Amino acid sequence: MIAIQYIIAALVLALTTIYLYFKWKYTYWSRRNVTYIPPKFLLGNLEKPWAMTKGFSDLLTDIYHTFKSQGKRYGGFYLLHKPMFMPVDPALIKQMLTSDFSHFVNHGTLIDEKREPLSANLLSLEDEKWKNLRTKLTPTFTSGKMKMMFSQIKGCADQMIEQISKLNSNQEALDMKEITSCYSTDIIGTCAFGIDCNSFKNPDAEFRKYGRMVTELDFRSALRVFGIFVMPEIMKLFRVRMFRREVEEFFTNTFKEVLNTRTSTGMKRNDFIQILLELGSAHGGATKGLTTEEMLAQAVIFFGAGSETSSVNLSFCLHELAWHQDVQQRLREEVLEVLSRHNGEITYEAVMEMKYMDQVLDESLRKYPPLPFLNRKCGKEYKVPDADLVVEKGTSVIISMRALHMDPEYFPDPDKFDPERFSSENKSKVVPFTYFPFGDGPRICIGQRFAILQNKIGLSLIMKNFKILPHEAVPKKLTIDPLAVTTMSREKVLLRTEAI
Repeated sequence: MIAIQYIIAALVLALTTIYLYFKWKYTYWSRRNVTYIPPKFLLGNLEKPWAMTKGFSDLLTDIYHTFKSQGKRYGGFYLLHKPMFMPVDPALIKQMLTSDFSHFVNHGTLIDEKREPLSANLLSLEDEKWKNLRTKLTPTFTSGKMKMMFSQIKGCADQMIEQISKLNSNQEALDMKEITSCYSTDIIGTCAFGIDCNSFKNPDAEFRKYGRMVTELDFRSALRVFGIFVMPEIMKLFRVRMFRREVEEFFTNTFKEVLNTRTSTGMKRNDFIQILLELGSAHGGATKGLTTEEMLAQAVIFFGAGSETSSVNLSFCLHELAWHQDVQQRLREEVLEVLSRHNGEITYEAVMEMKYMDQVLDESLRKYPPLPFLNRKCGKEYKVPDADLVVEKGTSVIISMRALHMDPEYFPDPDKFDPERFSSENKSKVVPFTYFPFGDGPRICIGQRFAILQNKIGLSLIMKNFKILPHEAVPKKLTIDPLAVTTMSREKVLLRTEAI
């Protein structure tokens, strides 16, 4: 009986402690005289997980508009127990990401280099380690290097066109998410891992299978990613992995096989691996550049960060073109006109001349930013300009890119797909830091040039060969998947085609 009383007393004490801890944590922003969204116990400002009527991106958009409607430059909210700082004013965002970047260098994500070498990638690394790696990798994505890889990307695009032609001849609907995902997987396979995946011919191949594990999230995986994002220290304590073990083993073995082949035979290719090999030793020694583990980590994050985001955005773009035949026709006319000056061939120089295509892709990225928010961790105390607030070291910062991209003050009639927003005349009128789909400042996405190039090549070939039409089973306005970390549609992006 006494033992039960002790157990009950201990339980009551534990619950009371948790309650008081959360109540105290939820006074964080009020103690600093910062406008905040009143939190719910335990959840903070998150929706009830069993409801999930809105995704994280929608939540951040609502928070952004709450602060903005009150005329605030910034505000605070809570994810579970964790205080989050959201800048709303584009001028403040610009200063934080550029002039005052030294305060906001890191993402604050999970890193455990010894237990999980793949976590030591450019996206996760911090401070000097990030800076050193970024310096080494920057030459990898120059226009010269992109031009070297052009033929490999073009070969993958040709396979995509063959697949669309096959489906078109059979009068089958095009699942553009699947088609563009196969296209992107083949590109990353050949450019980052030096292997031919042939995803269109063999959709169940190992590379495609394990690639899906990196990019596709079920509810359990979404919870893991959220935990890594919100409480990386606790995730590390409980030894939660960023990548599933079988994924790490597959990519490690694949990468090392390719490295061994390259070093033993002297084989060279114009791809990402070859560039990485030139930066360091293929045997794990830190000679002048990268170790094998470092190279592998970059190749895998190249796949994870680049494959799904590029393919999904291309599918969104094609969906919009199907519903805007005037835009599609103008784009096709530009493609054909440019190609007529290049003997009908799609070359690096040709796609670089397609300026209206840039506008179309820019507008697609505005409506559907691959990652709808940016996260940063304050690395040292930051005095907010023209405000009586010091952001403490360790504070998490979230910037809602999607909210800025869809703000009618900056982009009137934001739901309208209008590439003219990014014409040479209008682009200069875009308010700085209201449009930055790849981030901005020193930590801007290093692979943005590659992502744009692969989508320009794919889109050029599609426009040259097909007319894209809507499918009756898919609505004009797509629903954003609330579980996805990146911007993805809940529906299949089904389209119809007519050969030209």
